[in-house]
Amino acid sequence: MKKLIYVFTLAVVLASCGGGAESSVSDLIAQGDLETLRAKKTEISEKQREMERELQLLDSVIAEKSGEERLPLVTTLMAKGEKFDHFLELQGDVETKQNVLIYPEMSGTLQRVTVKEGQRVRKGQLLATIDDGGMASQVSQLKTQAALAKTTYERQKRLWEQQIGSEIQFLQAKSNYEATENAVQQAQSQLGKSTIRAPFSGIIDNVIKDQGTVVSPGPGSEVFRIVNLSDMYIKVDVPENYLGRIEEGKEAKVFFPILGDTITSKIRQTGNFINPSNRAFSVEIPVPNKKGNIKPNLSARVSLNDYSNDGAILVPQGIISENAEGAQYVYVAVEPNGDKAVAKRRIIQTGKTQGSMVEVLSGITEGDLLIKEGARTVKEGQNIQILNSSTDE
Repeated sequence: MKKLIYVFTLAVVLASCGGGAESSVSDLIAQGDLETLRAKKTEISEKQREMERELQLLDSVIAEKSGEERLPLVTTLMAKGEKFDHFLELQGDVETKQNVLIYPEMSGTLQRVTVKEGQRVRKGQLLATIDDGGMASQVSQLKTQAALAKTTYERQKRLWEQQIGSEIQFLQAKSNYEATENAVQQAQSQLGKSTIRAPFSGIIDNVIKDQGTVVSPGPGSEVFRIVNLSDMYIKVDVPENYLGRIEEGKEAKVFFPILGDTITSKIRQTGNFINPSNRAFSVEIPVPNKKGNIKPNLSARVSLNDYSNDGAILVPQGIISENAEGAQYVYVAVEPNGDKAVAKRRIIQTGKTQGSMVEVLSGITEGDLLIKEGARTVKEGQNIQILNSSTDE
């Protein structure tokens, strides 16, 4: 095209000047003066550029007059107010307060184990017994002595009420009876330590010690691990600058990458202490476990609602541009006439971002037609053709 224009320009110049111009150029070439040749070239190039500008002007006017103007094609979406929830993304692990190791309370041989791994147990159910070393016989003897002391005390009491006998005899019988009863209670308490019972309802996750093993209280003598999967929760650390925005009762979304499952919950508890090591406070989110596939220490991505706006105007992040001064702007279609309109630039102030959508705080109002496809190519004040409009984004 440029070559054609150049040839056309040169022909016009030559035609206007006649054969003298051609001979003049030939004469200059024959003379071989470099500066003169350069000056002649500059003169002809300037005339060429001027003719190109005039041709472009003629083309645009002809296209407009004939209705054949080639306008940039764009699509639009209508700005509208809608509810906007912003979420803070954090990482957390599943925990449960009912995940404990069970230790023996007395030394002895593990005489009998009554449960197996994976078995469900009720609170207080017998899990194992330890050889009591004759403690049961001692309790039986103490009970016999307590029965005798009780009979003696009751008889002495009746005599004392009838003013028979001395007061010291009555007090000695009473003291002996109470001491014997206390001894029985202590012995029974000690004997109770020879049995291991479930502290809460749950599942026996691990039987650590086998029958016949000698056990004793203290670290290293764990006998069982019991877990309750019904009361699961996730504990996350939230940066302190969100202290006024993360509150009890706010929505929380929990995604388990391993399970590919998302659960919607609410914040159950917020911590009242800022950890000096990471400048964060803890938050608990309960996790229902109806399927039983959520396990302690399972990793999860937690989204906490820290901001909401019931009438927010949201726009796709891809249609927002930035000028040299750092101001953000979008293009809107104004003066609509059928499928024709004019592109106008609007400087905007943005707020929160969630996914691909950005909250616009100022610069556009509800009902404005935002240019979507083609937003990066249109210019201020340019005529555009709208292919279609969308109000649902």
